[in-house]
Formats: sequence, structure tokens, C-alpha cells
Amino acid sequence: MTRISALTDLLLHLFKWLLIAAVVAVLAGTASAGFLFALAWATGTRMAHPWLIWLLPLAGFGVGWLYLRYGSTVEGGANLLIDEIHDPKKIIPLRMAPLVLGATVVSHLFGASVGREGTAVQMGGALADQLTRLFRLDTEDRRIVLMAGISAGFASVFGTPLAGAIFGLEVLAIGRLRYEAMLPCLAAAVIADQVGLLWGIQHTHYAVPLIPAISAWTLAAMVIAGMLFGITGKVFASATHGLSHAMKRWLAYAPLRPLLGGVVVACAVWLLGTDQYIGLGIPTIVDALKEPLPAWDFLGKMAFTIVSLGTGFKGGEVTPLFFIGATLGNALGPLLHQPVTLLAAIGFVAVFAGAANTPIASTLMAMELFGAEIGVYAAIACVVAYLFSGHAGIYRAQRSGHAKRHPPRQQDGKPD
Repeated sequence: MTRISALTDLLLHLFKWLLIAAVVAVLAGTASAGFLFALAWATGTRMAHPWLIWLLPLAGFGVGWLYLRYGSTVEGGANLLIDEIHDPKKIIPLRMAPLVLGATVVSHLFGASVGREGTAVQMGGALADQLTRLFRLDTEDRRIVLMAGISAGFASVFGTPLAGAIFGLEVLAIGRLRYEAMLPCLAAAVIADQVGLLWGIQHTHYAVPLIPAISAWTLAAMVIAGMLFGITGKVFASATHGLSHAMKRWLAYAPLRPLLGGVVVACAVWLLGTDQYIGLGIPTIVDALKEPLPAWDFLGKMAFTIVSLGTGFKGGEVTPLFFIGATLGNALGPLLHQPVTLLAAIGFVAVFAGAANTPIASTLMAMELFGAEIGVYAAIACVVAYLFSGHAGIYRAQRSGHAKRHPPRQQDGKPD
């Protein structure tokens, strides 16, 4: 009788979370599809009308004013979601979804260098949290629903369900996963990805033409590259947070911050004579996986993205990190005597792994995007990048579950 009761409870648990995860996935997948269609329109329009870059300061002011007037409760973005999972207080306002959607599309339309994962994650989390009242979820179940929303948003915007599932678990705390949320996060990620495909979303196809056989030097090259990728992720995160803090200290009126950032970005585009470093930059990422590129491309994208995000434009950090990592890896290829396409693919995920402190999700993303054969190389580089990026990252609300390494043992009050 006890076994039957336990089996019944397990089946009810399975049915409950598959049902909730499916609802979360439909909401997040549909929102991501609409967002990606809008983003494609914004990018195409900007490329067809390069003069729109000169309206970026006004667009920045508009985004800043909109959040000042209507978005003060959701200004924290993805960090607010993470905070609510750690310390649940109140349901995320539904306005987070349309606000971040509109602000991100405007940012891309006029030429800010921002990403898209932040928008998808925020929409997924905000929409998922509305189910708290509908299903009368308790505090612990609400945490899991928010994590499922994050996973669904991430998976549907990139087309990587396994990475999305683990990202929702891994991003919350460094060195700690919550396995009780694995089923809802996995189900939400897989279904959300399929929902996006049903809406007609077509994700960018990435390919690595040559993955060399494992050798001692190839593995050593992954370690060296991983160190540099991790340091790059750390510099990016620290610089973005530092600029944001400085802008808040120097300019009390929030809309003036993205206005100033827009002026800097627009003038830089004009001075450099290229729009390569604004928007998502996917064409350059694709090129990095095919042929050698100028060694300074990663610095250009890093500078434009730090200014855009640090002054208050909305979007996300991940796709710019893909650009930074792919172009940095492309530049490192000849130095480490490795195919530039291989190191570009590894950098694509490893800089993200270091900046977001998500080595497992990043490794799975590499395998989903480039094939299982790249798994060993990606894992080594992502783990090393994670170690060398420190405990700070792009998500300030991320907590430290465990130290990345044990401190040196001490004898007689002195380190070994």
C-alpha cells in the first residue's frame, strides 16, 4: 500500500510540473517568437537606414524616461528575477514583459550594442510568475516556476533547450544547482523551443568545419585560451557594472544616462565609419567561424557594449559576449596554432561561461550549436574560463553557493 501511495504521489508530481511547465513554455516561447520577429524587423530597418543611428540619443532618453515613469519596480531586470528566487517577496509585475520588449526593440532599431537573452529571460520569468496566483503556488513552488520561466526564455531565444534548462538552474548561485527544479526547467525549455519553431522562428545556423583530434597541445591550448576567455569575461562584467555605477553617481536624472551613451555610440560609429559593432553582430560571429578577422574586433564590440549597457540601454549581454568570444578566439587561433574556426567556436561559449559563471550550460550550448564532437574542448575552456573570471559576473544578484576553489591550507597561521 505504501508503494502504491508513493507511486501515486510521484505521478501526481510529474503531472503537476509537466502541466505548469507546458503553460510556462507556451507563454515564454510565444513571447520570444514575437520578440525575435520584432528584432529582425528592427535590425533590417536600421541597416536599410543608417541615419537612424543619429536618433539613438533620443531613443535612449525615451527608454530611460519610460523606465523612470513606469518601470521603477522592474528596473532590476534579470537580477530582480534572481533576487525573487532567493528571497521571494512579491510577484513580478507583468509590465516587465512589454517594457523590456519595447525598450530592447527600440535599442536595436536605433543602433545600441545590446543582446537579446536578457529580454527573453525577463519576459519568460515575468509571464511565468503570473501563474503563482492562478495555480495557488507556495513559496517553494514559485521559485521553481521562476526558474522554469528563465529556462524557457533562454532556450526559445537561442534554440538551445538543454543549455536553457541548465542555465535556469546554474545562473542563480555559483557552484550550486537545485535538482528539484530540473524536471520543470527541462520540460519548459524543450517545449518553449518547440513553440518558437512552430511560430516560424529560424535560428542562425553555426558550423565549425574542422574539429581536430585530441592531442596534448590541443588540450593545453584550450586551457590557455580558457584563461584569456575568463579574464575577458571578468573585465567585461566589471567594466559594465563600473560604468553603470559611475553614471548613476554622476547623472541623477536617469533618462540622461542613455542619452549620453547614445551620443557616444553614434559619434563612435561615425568616426570609425562602420556599424559592425552595434546591434547583435551576428554576421561577424558567422564570419569568425569561417575565416580570419581583424584581431581588434573583440575590443570594438566590448567597448560599444559596455557603453550601451552601462548607460542604461536594454537588451542583454549574452549575444555581445558571443561576438566578443568568437572574435577573440579567432584572433588567438594563429597564436595557439589551432584552427581559427575552432577557437572562435570555443570563445563563443567560453567568454559567456566566465562572465555568467555558467560553465555547464555553456558547454551544452557548444554541443547543441556546433555538434557533440566539440564537447571536450568546450568543457575544458568553459571550466577554466569560469575559474579565471572571479566571483563577480554580469548578474549582480547571482550568489556564491560554493567557492570556485579551496583556499590554500594554513599552517602556523601562514599559507602553505
